[in-house]
Amino acid sequence: MRQQQFHNEAPSWCVMEANDADLHAHNLRDWQQQYDQISAGRFYGRIDEVVFPHLQVFREHTSQALHQQCNVWPDSVWLGFSADRKDCRINGQLVTADEIMCRPGNCQFELITPENFDIYGVVVSHEALLDTARRQQIEVDAGMWSAARFGWDPEKLNRLRFMLSRQLQPGYASMAGGHQQDMFLTTVLEVLQQERPAKRETAAWSRRRAVVQQVQDYLHEYPSADVTITGLCELTHVSRRTLQYSFETVLGISPLRFLRVSRLNHVRRELLAGGNSERTIAATAARWGFWHAGQFAHDYKELFGENPSQTTGRAK
Repeated sequence: MRQQQFHNEAPSWCVMEANDADLHAHNLRDWQQQYDQISAGRFYGRIDEVVFPHLQVFREHTSQALHQQCNVWPDSVWLGFSADRKDCRINGQLVTADEIMCRPGNCQFELITPENFDIYGVVVSHEALLDTARRQQIEVDAGMWSAARFGWDPEKLNRLRFMLSRQLQPGYASMAGGHQQDMFLTTVLEVLQQERPAKRETAAWSRRRAVVQQVQDYLHEYPSADVTITGLCELTHVSRRTLQYSFETVLGISPLRFLRVSRLNHVRRELLAGGNSERTIAATAARWGFWHAGQFAHDYKELFGENPSQTTGRAK
């Protein structure tokens, strides 16, 4: 991931669109991300973004449900919240429409977002945030942004939604001055000083999260291993029912669907990376455990809304 390079530039506004979830993930400037599409159908994503010298503001629309692995640029803080009052999950925790998510830069986190989801994001540099706190005589606790979720006053959150929607209108950024950045920095400090972060996870939830994490770690280490539900139960030392509950609680999908869509997304990434022959498609599918060509083609088209050959036809 390249370091963020916009500290000395004037505010700028841009729009980026994509018809593939993972390509869309790379459109968010200076983030390190990977998106897996979960729900079935053609994907459309759009990012409206304004960049200030020490601040990134954006609205992101995604048409399909996604499993997102995210990492914000270093030495920064990210705040994110629903633009249209839909719930999502961060690191497996349910986030309601009246909660704000928070993550420090250079720290990987996981989002599960529903279909037709819009999210607002604000990323600020530590340097600018601490300078604003110093000028406003606010004492900053270095651990204040460690909580993943903050409950916030709905009226304040709606005002912030309105401010962002106006900021992201075409042409508005060119009229914005330093006072706009100061307003956002002050708002971020206000959120981070909340005395009561959102309710912490329960012991039962933590155990389920640990089960899911163990499966994810195994699949990351052995991505193309021949895995069955029985094998995952043996790996995690839990019953089939507990495995099912764990995935549905943390990721919102069954372990069997998680395995299938995760591997289909891996196949898609490889096909988009290059190779356009039927032999390449078959070999790639087999490498990810899809041995039956007809079933693979059916599952692929059902999830992504196009045949594998159509994907390779667009590969560079």
